[in-house]
Amino acid sequence: MGSWSAWLGRETTSQDRLDAALASRWCATMDRAVPADGTMPQGIHFCLCTPEAPTAALGEDGHPTRDESAASFFPPVPQPRRMWASSKVTFLSPLTIGARIERRSRIATIDEKSGKTGSLVFVEVDHETSADGTPAVRERQTLVYRDAASAEAPLSPPQPAANGVDPTGWDVHRTLVPDPRLLFRFSALTFNTHRIHYDAPYTRDVERYRGLVVHGPLMASLLLQLAASELGENRLESFGFRAISPAIAGEELNLLMRRESAGLELAALASDGREVVRARASLD
Repeated sequence: MGSWSAWLGRETTSQDRLDAALASRWCATMDRAVPADGTMPQGIHFCLCTPEAPTAALGEDGHPTRDESAASFFPPVPQPRRMWASSKVTFLSPLTIGARIERRSRIATIDEKSGKTGSLVFVEVDHETSADGTPAVRERQTLVYRDAASAEAPLSPPQPAANGVDPTGWDVHRTLVPDPRLLFRFSALTFNTHRIHYDAPYTRDVERYRGLVVHGPLMASLLLQLAASELGENRLESFGFRAISPAIAGEELNLLMRRESAGLELAALASDGREVVRARASLD
């Protein structure tokens, strides 16, 4: 890990406000009405206290550049490709429209590993979000940084096979097609300028994905909405998701959920059953 040890424990604090305009835009993105009582659904926290790096400080991929300076929250990992690999979220209290939000973030771990595609660096970040001074959400987010893709690398993921999804054994099964308009709106809500979500030539030629990539936290938000539609709002005590493979904009996405002894199992699958996101949740 070398000099990256200096980043362990590094902290940053940001403020925001969950105002009516943000709430309205989030609900419009999710095709739902704004809650009459002002209590927002679980998942809104992904869109709060978003990065505010100046445009001049963005790297080629659209993420803020990382360097050796004290101002760089993330360590200067040389691997250029960044992905939100997973999150473990604990919901402590609902977030309401008008609340003043504060988020404290801390670099928890930095771990370098070797994988099939080369070297990998995993960075875990602990986020604590409070609303009007009351703890609301705790999250451990795992980011993975990967080597650059070869120009000759096959596009991923593979084209979907002809077979479909068998929902047998699942309690709930819904389908949707996340298109570029949905990706654009979610990028705007989260102030996310990662080019894999909107720049098709870059996505194909540099990152070697077959099409625009659906955000991991967007799929997590869709799964949270699936749970809420069946169980009611703000019913989850914890929610953890892990990105398994890319979902491509314009292609069918299957959302599934079933009860198990410890809570809920959820998943997002491509049209041929390829696992995209795996998730588990516990009820309050």
